[in-house]
Amino acid sequence: MDGLRLERRDAAGLEDIRPQLLDVYAEVYADRLGEEFHSVARFDERLGWNTEVPGFAAVVAYMDTIPVGYAYGCTLQEGTRWWRGLRTPVADGATVETEARTFALSELMVVEKVRGTGAAHEIHDELLRGRSEERVTLLVERDHPRVRALYEAWGYERFGEVLPFEDAPLYDAMMLTLG
Repeated sequence: MDGLRLERRDAAGLEDIRPQLLDVYAEVYADRLGEEFHSVARFDERLGWNTEVPGFAAVVAYMDTIPVGYAYGCTLQEGTRWWRGLRTPVADGATVETEARTFALSELMVVEKVRGTGAAHEIHDELLRGRSEERVTLLVERDHPRVRALYEAWGYERFGEVLPFEDAPLYDAMMLTLG
């Protein structure tokens, strides 16, 4: 997308723009902020957890100096909670994490004015560029089939059904093989 500037950030480099990222989140989820799980405070809490995990990385997209989207995630560690809400039987060993096997794409969002421009895909690809893990996983709300179809067009496959927190919506876990 013309005029889009992508910037990689680590956990320390995210702190100075954290308020701006929360503003982007609030814009993207404006119609759901009244739900406890989707509140800005709960999102900020989840963002904080992610930044503490080894392998954390983020990509922020800017138009001029204004953030218009971002993605972040981390490498799943041995004993991760990521798969605890998995409700679908999977092959033995499919959820075993080795601290190098799976990158969890925790969030990918863009504001309305850049949707449909390819910005989300650019952010996604930049975040995954150079990753050493063998696969990437993400969660998509079951009630958002268009978003799931977008990820499928990018090569993701459905892995199983996940309820990550008691008050969270039901998600489809999706998986993409890297490399």
